[in-house]
Amino acid sequence: MHKLSTGFIHRCAKPVGIAQDYARYLTAPIPSTRGSEPVSRIARSRCLMVLAVLCLVGTTPAYATKDVKPSVDYLKLYAHSRIVNWQEFKCFDKLITKESNWRVEAINGSHFGLGQMRNEKYRNLDGFRMIDWTLRYIDHRYQGSSCKAFEHWQKRGWH
Repeated sequence: MHKLSTGFIHRCAKPVGIAQDYARYLTAPIPSTRGSEPVSRIARSRCLMVLAVLCLVGTTPAYATKDVKPSVDYLKLYAHSRIVNWQEFKCFDKLITKESNWRVEAINGSHFGLGQMRNEKYRNLDGFRMIDWTLRYIDHRYQGSSCKAFEHWQKRGWH
């Protein structure tokens, strides 16, 4: 056992070789680079700087541009988080697969996106917002039933 510079007692076996060099480096007192400024203040300012950088990086959106396309799996997972009922989700999955094959950029004449809507605003949405809009449309037109929307699509070829 030997005492560390922090005042704690090290109960492990004494390090040898390279481990001894690292142990000496890690446990040595930190010299102040700012003259008479206390080490705790230097450490605090460095920690605040690291925290500020991490906050900045952590708040940057993952999909900052429309050019970045989320995978089909993420879109399906998002849709399933909105449609809890498994049967309804399967109907929604079949409907979107028939309409656009889960391609956000799909175009069929004057219809756009996952749900093949005609609204120009819909055309400029990302895939997650397209799912929300499509579900609102299904809720309004088919009383919230994706299965009714898919049955309509099977009979008429549109929903």
